[in-house]
Amino acid sequence: MDGVRAVLLAGGEGRRMGPLGHGRLKPLVPFGGTSRLIDFSLANTRGSGFREALLLSQYEERRLMDDLHTVWNGSPRDFRVHFGPYDEAYRQAAGGVPEALPDRTWPSERGTADALIRKADHVFGGDPSEVLVLHADHVYRVDYGDMIRQHRADLAALTVSYQRIERRYVRLFGMVDFDTDGNLTAFAEKPAEPTSDLVFAAFCIFNARTLRRYLEQLDGTRWQHDISRDVIPAMLAAGERIRGYEVTGYWEDIGTVDRYHRAHRGLLSESPTMSLAQLPLTVRPAVRRRYVAREGAVRASIVPADLSNAGRVEWSVVYPGVTIGAGARVRDCVLLPGTTVPEGAALESAILLEDGTVQQCEPAPVLGGVAS
Repeated sequence: MDGVRAVLLAGGEGRRMGPLGHGRLKPLVPFGGTSRLIDFSLANTRGSGFREALLLSQYEERRLMDDLHTVWNGSPRDFRVHFGPYDEAYRQAAGGVPEALPDRTWPSERGTADALIRKADHVFGGDPSEVLVLHADHVYRVDYGDMIRQHRADLAALTVSYQRIERRYVRLFGMVDFDTDGNLTAFAEKPAEPTSDLVFAAFCIFNARTLRRYLEQLDGTRWQHDISRDVIPAMLAAGERIRGYEVTGYWEDIGTVDRYHRAHRGLLSESPTMSLAQLPLTVRPAVRRRYVAREGAVRASIVPADLSNAGRVEWSVVYPGVTIGAGARVRDCVLLPGTTVPEGAALESAILLEDGTVQQCEPAPVLGGVAS
């Protein structure tokens, strides 16, 4: 996408995900039986015509970069993840990962805006016209090209994505509101008393020079180092032209394990939130997946071709390498790669982790039209 720098913020630790997040980077949490959370933003970026996405990470960044380099920077070579100050080391790794990385010479980032200003040379290098800011823990598919074209036609300083949801849930997100001409009039992070049913969908596009100017103005002040809490409110207060871009398709912020589990239920509903073809295929891509409505001992589930099943599977999402023992029953579950369900076990409304841990989730009131 000519003139636009795509920046992917991926600093999350996944502390609110319980056992699912222990020892695992939140961007690499498996999702949908096919991929990880971060793969959605990367697939969207590639599908929108970008040649690369700049990764801004901090928490266990070597582990994350090694993984993304292995998964995304091979063939075909029409898209790659750029690793900022570490990128040259990965380019010279001759198909593998580097033995060592350059020493970190900049201070730790304390928020999303801090990540942008500390790596400004990479964010703003080459003088991009716009900066597209993305996050690594949202599940959705979209072509960013439509948003970019609207942003340019509006001569906007910033365009924010938004979605309409039930007002009672708005307090969990960033609330936005617009006037009749489509200009942003309110932006509040997790408001106690929401006044709008519109929420920030967490991807946005800035005029690059405007963004840099606000980052430099805020840096060194008593700020919270955050795009949503500092940069956007400062731009709104200054009267900048901020427009909205409505996300009409499925979009999910995977913030807690129960939302993670409910999002998987949506994949299996009579009207799925996303089709199997829309899910990025990055985990064991050589293994075929399919949705099975009713076949043998499998009902209404996403399963891999290599599933070893001697039990029963209902309304579940199953990753490759899974073994289900004789007489076992799995219902309303997510089974992560390589897991084993012991003979005779009964799992319901749970996530089975690779080490055998069973993480219980909120039970479903109704599955497939039948009370659970």
